[in-house]
Amino acid sequence: MTDKIYYIASASFEAACQINILPEIHPAAQLHGHSYNASVRIPFATLDDELSFIRERKEAVNFLKDHLQSTVKPLNYTFLNQKIPVPTDENLARWIHREISSSEISRSAIDRVAIQSTDDSGVDLDNNNQAHIWRRYRFEAAHQLPNVPAGHPCGRMHGHGFEVILHANQDLKQAYDEEDMGIDFVHIDEYWEKLHEQLDYNCLNDINGLENPTSEVLAHWIWQQLKTDFTQLSWVTVYETHTSGCHYNGDHYRIWKEQRFESALKLSQVGENDKRRRLHGHSYLIRLHLTAELDEVMGWTVDYGDVKSLFSPIYDQLDHHRLDLLEGMEEANVTHLLYWIKDKMADVLPQLDRIDLFETPGCGAILCWGEEGPALPD
Repeated sequence: MTDKIYYIASASFEAACQINILPEIHPAAQLHGHSYNASVRIPFATLDDELSFIRERKEAVNFLKDHLQSTVKPLNYTFLNQKIPVPTDENLARWIHREISSSEISRSAIDRVAIQSTDDSGVDLDNNNQAHIWRRYRFEAAHQLPNVPAGHPCGRMHGHGFEVILHANQDLKQAYDEEDMGIDFVHIDEYWEKLHEQLDYNCLNDINGLENPTSEVLAHWIWQQLKTDFTQLSWVTVYETHTSGCHYNGDHYRIWKEQRFESALKLSQVGENDKRRRLHGHSYLIRLHLTAELDEVMGWTVDYGDVKSLFSPIYDQLDHHRLDLLEGMEEANVTHLLYWIKDKMADVLPQLDRIDLFETPGCGAILCWGEEGPALPD
C-alpha cells in the first residue's frame, strides 16, 4: 500500500456553553464549561502551493499549529453560544474547519478536525460530515495469561487499571441539513454500565469467555456483549497499560505500543532566523501500530513485550542522542524521522503498518502504509 503522511497540530482553549437542543434535565443543557482541545489534520498530498513550499522546507506541522492557535483564540474564555448557536463538539469542529481555511490552507485540504471536550470524550469530523465519536471508561481488575511460556511476567496473577474506549462512526449529513450531534455520550454510558459491574474489581479469568484475558480477547468479548444493542459501535479499544492496547472492529485486530524518547537536534532547512536552527531538544512520543492475525492459543496478535524488544535497538539510537547526527538522517524533522524509523523496522517487525510521532503534545505527523484504524485521544 502507498505511504500516506498526515500532519497534525493541536491547540487548547477554555470556554463555557450550554447545549440547548437537549432536554432541560440533561447536564449538558445547563450552563457549564470545558477545557477543550482542538486538532486538525492535513494529508501530505493535498497541501496547496504556498503550504507546499513550506512542506519542502519540512515545517508543515509548525505552520499548521500557528494557524490553529490563531483560529481558536477568539473562542478562549468566551460563551460559545454567542458564536455558535448550538455548540456541540460536532458544530465546534465545523466552525474551526471553516475559520481556519484561508488562502494558505484551502478548506478541502483539511481532512479532519477533532474536538476533545473532556479527557474522556470527543469527536473527529471529516469533510463528508462522517463523525467518529468516542467515549473512554476505566475499570480495575486482576488477570493472568494461562498460555504464556514459563517465566513470562503475564503468567503471574497481576492487575491493571484497564481503560476502554467505545467508538461510534456516524454520518451526520442528512438530505438537506447537517445534524448538530451524533450519539449522545449519555447513551454510550448506558451501554457501558451493563458491563462495568461484571469487570470492575473482579478477576477477568473468572468471567465466562475471558479465561485467557489478553487485550485482544477482552476487546472481542466487549464487542460481542455490546454490538447487538449498540448498533453504532464501530471499534472497541482496550488499554491494558498506559502505553499499549488493542482495537477490535468485529472483523480484525490492531495493536499499538508507545514509548517516549528524549533527544536533541537542530534543523538546517529552515529560515535563517528560525529558532529551530539552534541546537534544541524535544520529549518525543512515538506510537507503533501493528496488524496481525490472532494467535488462537496465545490469544494475542503480537506480544507487546516483543514489540518493545524489537524496537529497542532503534530506540537506543534515538533516546538521549542528537538526531541530526544519526547516520542516514537528512534532516531531523518529524517527516524524515518517520521514514528513517520505518526503514529500520521494515525487516524486524513486518506487522508494523503505521507510526505516529509527536515532538510536542498533539503536534506531529503520522506515516501510514496500512489501515489507519480509529483515532486515539491525546
